[in-house]
Amino acid sequence: MKQETVATERPMGFWMALALVMGSMIGSGVFLLPASLAPLGWNSVIGWVITVSGALCVASVFGVLSKALPKAGGPYAYTRAAFGDGAGFAIAWAYWISMWVGNAAIATAAVSYLSQLFPVVGTHGVSAAVTIAIVWAFTLINIRGTKLAGQVQIIWTIAKLLPLIAVIGLAAYILTVQGTGVVRSFELSDISTASISTATILTLWAMLGLELATVPADKVQDPERTINRATLFGTASAGGIYILVCSAVVLMLPVAITSVSAAPFADFVSVYAGTNAGTAIAAIGAISALGALNGWIMCQAELPAALARDGLFPAFMGKAAANGTPRNAHLFSTSLLTLVILMNSSRTMASMFEFLILLTTAIVLVMYFGCAAAAFRLIQTGILKVSPGFKVILLLAAVYSCWTIYGAGAEALVWGIALLLAGFPVFWLLRLARGSKAVT
Repeated sequence: MKQETVATERPMGFWMALALVMGSMIGSGVFLLPASLAPLGWNSVIGWVITVSGALCVASVFGVLSKALPKAGGPYAYTRAAFGDGAGFAIAWAYWISMWVGNAAIATAAVSYLSQLFPVVGTHGVSAAVTIAIVWAFTLINIRGTKLAGQVQIIWTIAKLLPLIAVIGLAAYILTVQGTGVVRSFELSDISTASISTATILTLWAMLGLELATVPADKVQDPERTINRATLFGTASAGGIYILVCSAVVLMLPVAITSVSAAPFADFVSVYAGTNAGTAIAAIGAISALGALNGWIMCQAELPAALARDGLFPAFMGKAAANGTPRNAHLFSTSLLTLVILMNSSRTMASMFEFLILLTTAIVLVMYFGCAAAAFRLIQTGILKVSPGFKVILLLAAVYSCWTIYGAGAEALVWGIALLLAGFPVFWLLRLARGSKAVT
């Protein structure tokens, strides 16, 4: 009985939930994106606005769903309530896989940045060992307790936000002193639908994770209000920072420099502040990736634990430690994450990162559409009651999800569907093993 009481504690308040959203979104991608966006010029700014607007629509859907169904599991809980156990399991199964596969990508990025500070880290064999050590360190932090993990997340989030805000401040200072002449001129003839579409897809990776506060809902204080506020405010804040900081680098540095840069932020600071900031940016990139990793590792255990408690995953995954953390789910998920790292250790860090990003993005996009569809269904059944204005936002979220799935390409779509379908045999095998036991 004692363990049951502890497990119901809710250590995550608004600031921890906000740090989970922002810290998980602001990872490794933002520090490299300006190099890819530089040739697109002002098209990249428009692409960012579209991406952030679409993400806010999706965040609004998660916010409303979390109010109506403040249950652990987030996307899984919503699709299960709307379409039943099979659909809920399929979404959760694929999303869970994308979590620990995506965590391998984030950890790889962190080690890649660390190798700029300590070259030995980038050598064959050492990089895999360091990557595995990092993911297990964060796993142990999360096993120690959600409160500790949340406190670590707040610290990492602040650490990664400060340099981004500093770049925005430097850009504002340069514009104040030198005027708008340092900014690439806006030419209407340079704006094209194709370039905007490319920019929108490129910037999407940076917005993934907006839904994470919904996953550990049973650990969040006053989840009906806290999750909604943290999701919307976190998405808007991260999106606003992205637009300002990436646009400053893209529009205020010559494209010839930015497009070939391995550290666009370092080059920006070097050009305008007159210092070599490469080492500092490498450290910031590592901090940013590690901060994102902590939040995602928390959720890669919370999701299967929620399924196990509902009877849709093996029971041992739902067993909690005395402090209420899903210890078994943490150990199992991180073991799978370790296997992914070992299986891909023969790849270069760049090629491994690209493949894992593709796989993760594919699943998350399908999950976003699934949650939008679940919201439509819950409105029809009367479980979810919304205003006519929100129905427009919901439609925009669904359209945005479909458009980004299309824009991500055929390979991403095939991976997404394949992993969803792979969940059904597992679901039926677990159902057979469970026999006639009722699912609560």
